[in-house]
Amino acid sequence: MFFGTVPVAEAAGGVLAHRVRAAEKVLAKGHALSAEDCASLALAGVAEVTIARLSPGDMPEDEAARRLARQAAGPGIRCAEAFTGRVNLFAEADGVLVLDEAAIHAFNALDEGMTLATLSPFRRVKANEMVGTVKIIPFALPGAMVKAGCQTLPAPPIRVAAFRPKRVGLILLATPEMKPSVLNKTARVTAERVASLGGAIAFERRLPHRKEALAEALQALDPKALDILIIFGAAAISDRRDVIPAAIDAIGGRVIHLGMPVDPGNLLLLAEWAGKPALGAPGCARSPAENGFDWVLERLFADLPVTARDIRAMGVGGLLMEIISRPQPRAGEEA
Repeated sequence: MFFGTVPVAEAAGGVLAHRVRAAEKVLAKGHALSAEDCASLALAGVAEVTIARLSPGDMPEDEAARRLARQAAGPGIRCAEAFTGRVNLFAEADGVLVLDEAAIHAFNALDEGMTLATLSPFRRVKANEMVGTVKIIPFALPGAMVKAGCQTLPAPPIRVAAFRPKRVGLILLATPEMKPSVLNKTARVTAERVASLGGAIAFERRLPHRKEALAEALQALDPKALDILIIFGAAAISDRRDVIPAAIDAIGGRVIHLGMPVDPGNLLLLAEWAGKPALGAPGCARSPAENGFDWVLERLFADLPVTARDIRAMGVGGLLMEIISRPQPRAGEEA
């Protein structure tokens, strides 16, 4: 591709690199100059312009962006129309953004003229939200380079795992001195959180904060009645031998991971009961503010597996906004 400044008389067929005015007429960057345009510029006293002129085998920026965007877009992604060398990618449904980060890095390292930008991985997105963009930097790329870009993306690296309707069982543990209003608020906030993901509370149980009471209740539950189990303790889980993990162990469940490098949300428990995911909710989940509990729950609603390794990988970016109502703010200030 040629790029440079040429006399106006030689510019026909070129693409304007910069906006230029010819009397009352304004020609925008990216405009393909016609012979009539060049005549108008000359009459206005413009002697030369900076243009790009495609060489044989070059692909115009819009076509290059279109092809690369189609290669990058996986399930749940819609490509918008190309403009000025850009194609934006949009989510087709509410869900979780899933990325092949290694493939995107490889693509962006291939040539400075091709770029692919996205939102953060595993971010919750809404239908019609922009989740990525392909932008071609020059006015054209060699066709061979576009082909190489497609080859770095053998499988689409961007997809949205849509939320699926889930039935959630909710168990609230309480001590005699706990106010009913605390439990009521917890139930309401949890129902709203679940509903925002397209789910519903299948049932709610309120029990004493004792291992035996919880184990007995779990034994009596029908696993077919729910998809996810959420348990709130009267106090935060501080050890694998605490009430909630101990009760799950006692009835043959499996504790997968206790704790997470996300704050608020550090004291989350990930477990499995009767083949279903079970979450021991951290105290911050009584608030509707975003916390680590949301990150795990969103993945479960999107049918994405959550392992101990997945939770350990949440630390980068895991420092969220402080919840002032917590009894011990992280910096130690008096509330």
